[in-house]
Order: sequence, then C-alpha cells, then structure tokens
Amino acid sequence: MLFSLSRRREWRETIERLYGAIVAQARLPVFYARLKVPDTVEGRFDLLVLHVYLLFRRLSGEEPETRAIGQGVFDRFVADLDDSLREMGTGDLAVPKRMRAMGEAFYGRATVYDAALRSADEAALADALLRNVFSGEQGAEGAAGKLAHYVKRAAAALAAQGTGAIVQNVPVWPPVEIDE
Repeated sequence: MLFSLSRRREWRETIERLYGAIVAQARLPVFYARLKVPDTVEGRFDLLVLHVYLLFRRLSGEEPETRAIGQGVFDRFVADLDDSLREMGTGDLAVPKRMRAMGEAFYGRATVYDAALRSADEAALADALLRNVFSGEQGAEGAAGKLAHYVKRAAAALAAQGTGAIVQNVPVWPPVEIDE
C-alpha cells in the first residue's frame, strides 16, 4: 500500500513538472513581444495547445507507461482549461460546451500540425500556424514562418532527447530564434 501511494505521488509530480515546463515555455515573452503572437486568451491558448501537442506527440510512440504519462499531461491540460474557464466566470452549464469546443480545437490543430511535420512541409505548418495562432491576421505571415521553424526545431529537439531525460527532468526546448 505504501509503494502504491508513493508511486501515485511520484506520478502526479512528474505530470505537474512536465505540464509546468510546457506552460513556462508557452508563456515566454519572446513569443508575444518579438513574434507578435496575440497576447490574448486565444493566443495563449494556441501556444499552450502547440506545446502540449509537441510533448504529447513525442511521448505517444513510447512504451505504455510513458504514453500514460503523456495522457496524464494532456488530462492535466484539460483540467487547467476547465479551471481557467471557471475562474473567468464561465457558468457551470456553459463549461462543458466550451470544453468540447476546445477539445475539438486541440485535436483539429494536432491533426494539421502532425500532417505538416510528417511531410516536412514547413509552408503548410506556417499556414496552419497563421490560421490558428495568428487568426489569419494580415502581415503575420513572416511571424508564422518563424514560428513554424521553431516548431520543427522543437519537434526535432524533443525527438533527440531520451524519454527518461524528458520524464525524469523536463523537456529541453530549443531557443526561439528571431532574426530581424
């Protein structure tokens, strides 16, 4: 029984650490100040979705226990969204509808990002990021291209890291390079 309680606490700590690393990366000021990602609820949601997707993608091809950690991180993300909606004053009856819409947004974006990363089509990835992260804003094409380049580097960096290193420590994200 003690091992079981200890193991569950360790599991929760791992998930919290990984989710905390995702949130910290998605909140880096460089995304908002230099890449001009809209500093709005929607812009922050899209960067969070992007980083959750990248880690989930990395862990999904692993052993069942590691995939379960990835699922735990995703579940933590969903709980965070639910909490955030309630903190913003969304009524109890509206939360499930909003959560369903956000879940559909996550899976829709993940499908498009995954297809672009698998095909190595950076232009398709930039297009998807322009539509989602930048809401199709005129003049954001250059920023979307830079973000696509970052996403490709982040996916490669996560793929190069050992699963144990990611799960026992935190994922190491590449720097966000902005060349003026």
